[in-house]
Amino acid sequence: MSRESALSRASRYFEAGDFQSDLAHLVTYRSESQNTAPEARMECRRYLEEAMLPRLRALGFDCEIIDNPDPTGGPLLIGERREGEALPTILTYGHGDAVLGQEGRWREGLEPWVLVEEGDRLYGRGTADNKGQHLINIAALEAVLAERGHLGFNTRIVIEMSEEVGSVGLPDVFRAYKDRLTADVLIASDGPRLQPDVPTMFMGSRGGTTFDLVVETHEGAHHSGNWGGLLSDPAMILAHALACITDVRGQIKVPEWRPDSLTENVRMALRDLPVAGGQGPAVNPDWGEEDLTPAERVFGWNSFTVLAMVSGVPEAPVNAISGWARATCQLRYVVGTDPEDVVPALRRHLDAHGFESVEIRCHERGFFAATRLDPDHPWAQFVGESIRRTSGALHVLPNLAGSLPNDSFTDILEVPTIWVPHSYRGCSQHAPNEHVLKSVYHDALRVMAGVFWDLGEQGGPLA
Repeated sequence: MSRESALSRASRYFEAGDFQSDLAHLVTYRSESQNTAPEARMECRRYLEEAMLPRLRALGFDCEIIDNPDPTGGPLLIGERREGEALPTILTYGHGDAVLGQEGRWREGLEPWVLVEEGDRLYGRGTADNKGQHLINIAALEAVLAERGHLGFNTRIVIEMSEEVGSVGLPDVFRAYKDRLTADVLIASDGPRLQPDVPTMFMGSRGGTTFDLVVETHEGAHHSGNWGGLLSDPAMILAHALACITDVRGQIKVPEWRPDSLTENVRMALRDLPVAGGQGPAVNPDWGEEDLTPAERVFGWNSFTVLAMVSGVPEAPVNAISGWARATCQLRYVVGTDPEDVVPALRRHLDAHGFESVEIRCHERGFFAATRLDPDHPWAQFVGESIRRTSGALHVLPNLAGSLPNDSFTDILEVPTIWVPHSYRGCSQHAPNEHVLKSVYHDALRVMAGVFWDLGEQGGPLA
């Protein structure tokens, strides 16, 4: 019975093909939370009842499936495995829902709900986000328990089925079940590693707000020859309005959107972190805030993006001036940005530049608030040292560039949050051809088995 034997057990689970077989089964569940059809809702419940409940109960968890208090959201599973009152309690999390499968848009030979192996890649919807990631953590717990006979800590788990629609209902469930979810720390997995061959740890995430900018100038479309020069062009107005939000290289010009939280401590944590390569697209060094490093731009600063833009009928343009134009936009923001003032600040900025006619329409789907835990926090130090002991190297981020429901853990449950992502940035999550790297998942099983072993052996940083 040793740490290395627990890591070896986790490796054998992967090498024997059992992990791949288990992941293939999870992928078959068409758990699309963005799909409002009744059969999709039933798939989300079936994922919890058939895929998660038996495995967690076999691991010693007392589990309950809870209906979402928000009718637009899917069910949630909460569970607990107790070993002793004096032991630390670890909370872990995953989400079994996925974005739409996007059938017909995957390349030849691939489809969303069947796991396909090609070399080092495993393709399928949810492989990276997030079925494979919480499967790794559950399997790592199993490896430690099988090797030691006990974990050495108490464990609580949450698996939700609404993360891809903004984790609707999760805050309400956390408030209602807070006494059953309190813990000393959250250790969970979502998102990508910074580089595939080096584990990553982050302690928070950027927030996000999505909205439409709409210009409506006249009713209907009118002949561009007869009315050109007489009617306002809504697409032209919208283009100029967007141009006043950032400059030509994407530097934000809305004063309230420029954060004050890029401290020297955060700069030190981000110093020398690689953001290029890793089988992702090429990074443009001349895009974003000019005085910041690439790592500071994506992890320590805000970014504004136009997700989609349309006017008229692009697939069948005619010689007519459209009466409307719309851009779907998003601000990703870090701690130090007031989320309640994001849209009001934009309204003031547009008005000050003469764009009172541009309407801001907020999306109903809420996004998560920005969170960040200091890299020097004792739990961050403990988990980081454990990962280095297994892998020899580690990238530490104060926060993820994307968004997670981390604020529900920090603000409602009041626990420090440690995330150890198992995917990589080129995984095509949310897109056709979603996949994971077998080499990364193999390494991640060993990393998490090491973290859980060290936790049971040492009791965490507060022991």
